Amino acid sequence: MTKTVEESITVDVPVESAYEAWTAFEEFPRFMTGVDEVRHEGSNQLHWKGRIAGRQKEWEARIVEDEPGQRVAWESVAGAQNNGTVEFEDLGGFRTEVNLRMVIEPESTIEDIAAWLGLIENRVEKDLENFKAYVEDPGGPEEHEG
Repeated sequence: MTKTVEESITVDVPVESAYEAWTAFEEFPRFMTGVDEVRHEGSNQLHWKGRIAGRQKEWEARIVEDEPGQRVAWESVAGAQNNGTVEFEDLGGFRTEVNLRMVIEPESTIEDIAAWLGLIENRVEKDLENFKAYVEDPGGPEEHEG
């Protein structure tokens, strides 16, 4: 059962700052629940380690579109199947709307149940709240980890 998740949040930083923070992929464990490590493997390849529905997972993703200050799109190429887009909209006054759209392909019954119960949406919403706290005060306390 393919699951599509769409969430948005407004952050109080300029669009360039929001984009730069989002594309510093190695920093994702600071604000994304269940992400243990992200590492670049080539200019547009990323290796991810994390937990999905309580299970350790690793996957490879490729950046398929990168428009600085506007949008980033990715697709997995091995491991946990997912793809998505993050768009950054300049709201003026040093405010940016971050729009995230992900398509996830659950790989187990437990992941299917998590998707059905709305747990994926809840997690993504919390991760965006953590991103807001992180990007608005990147040097602040480490309470951004979920």
